[in-house]
Amino acid sequence: MAAPSMKERQVCWGARDLYWRCLDDNAEDAARCKQLRSSFEASCPQQWIKYFDKRRDYLKFKEKFEAGEFQPSQSTENS
Repeated sequence: MAAPSMKERQVCWGARDLYWRCLDDNAEDAARCKQLRSSFEASCPQQWIKYFDKRRDYLKFKEKFEAGEFQPSQSTENS
């Protein structure tokens, strides 16, 4: 796999940003963002998609944790 060009990277990042904004605007309801998800997947290399998905999960966790809104699961509390 060849490295994406600057233009391809910008297209990928733009598609990611639109998809993430849709998720933010729709309370993480991925069903409402299917078209943007498809565009995101078509615009980015598969490894990048995997990385960005994990990154978003981490950033959302960090945001909740720092705001004091994180609630550990029952199995975690009993450990």
